[in-house]
Amino acid sequence: MPFGDRTERSMPRDDTDLVDRIYEAAFVGEFWPDILHDIAEEVGSCGGALLDLHPDGMRWVGSQMMSDLLADFAALGRPELDTRTPHGLASTHPGFITEFDVMTRAELATQPMYTEFLWPRGYGWCAGSAVKVPTGDKLLYTFERRYDDGPFDSAAVDKLDALRPHLARAAVLSGRLELERARAATEMLGLVGLPGAVLSLSHRIAAANGLFEALIPDVIRDGSKRVAFSDPGADALLEAVLSEGRARSMRSIPLAAREGHPPMIAHLVPVRLAARDIFFSASAVLLITPVTRREVPSADIIEGLFDLTPAESRVARGIARGGTIQTLAGISGNSPETVRSQLKAVFMKTGLSRQAELVSLLAGLHVPGPDPTAAGETDGD
Repeated sequence: MPFGDRTERSMPRDDTDLVDRIYEAAFVGEFWPDILHDIAEEVGSCGGALLDLHPDGMRWVGSQMMSDLLADFAALGRPELDTRTPHGLASTHPGFITEFDVMTRAELATQPMYTEFLWPRGYGWCAGSAVKVPTGDKLLYTFERRYDDGPFDSAAVDKLDALRPHLARAAVLSGRLELERARAATEMLGLVGLPGAVLSLSHRIAAANGLFEALIPDVIRDGSKRVAFSDPGADALLEAVLSEGRARSMRSIPLAAREGHPPMIAHLVPVRLAARDIFFSASAVLLITPVTRREVPSADIIEGLFDLTPAESRVARGIARGGTIQTLAGISGNSPETVRSQLKAVFMKTGLSRQAELVSLLAGLHVPGPDPTAAGETDGD
């Protein structure tokens, strides 16, 4: 069904309090549930929410009824059922749309989102509108009606359309505030000499300090789809980590020396977000630490940096200190085949392919402190 001929209408004077409260929510996030509830009541809806759909799931802020409904849906673990949210995010219509703007009534009856989730719970009619925020991502305002109350009529949609400019500006204001906080965080890293950037959920650079920007494009590339490393091996590791969705723990990736730049270690630190922190969709902070040539660090440091097993880290350190597969096998009591297999795992996790590269990398790392594995270390499988 086509969008029709809707035009934006002005807000009645007695609704100015509602508009004022929308802008208050832009600065005080705790106000969002109440204002979304009150807007829902104004248009004959049972609840409203503002949600963000991303590769790791979805986050939202909403009235109590909508928060409960969205939590029930998330608990199903079947995001593929949701066919209407992608329609809403893809829409270029500058206003609210309903199911009948993208599907017929017969088509609705074929959608599991309705037949298996919404209708059995007594819901099934919505009006929604997408808003682009400063990171380039989109958020979706959505309001739900009970099935027995019938679809949103044109009067309800017109009222939502009159509110939409204020809702859109409020979301953008919230997004800009969070983006400024991210920029401030990267500048703090710059004060202690660390190049740093905040990545959005789409894995692009959302904010970066000057030290980080100085590495573009020689070391880092700000690609159209995601941040990338100029070093192919390191970028393959980065792509693998990002493809897993949001990282659950810090990951470290070695960057080979390039002309004018020393060897570096990139640390991808996940951002822990509360469900309501939807206005700035940050996935991680990317830190870059240059390395200086010193004594090879201890095995436990190597293990922590590159997610190696204890056996792999000791093999890596042994190679970096000039050992061979045969000598390491003799020291550890393992077969040369076992040591060779452990070394292959080290190459895979560090993105390197030659022993010389491993020696160069680990000899370049400097972490102050005692070396608890300096002599007499043994190894077991």
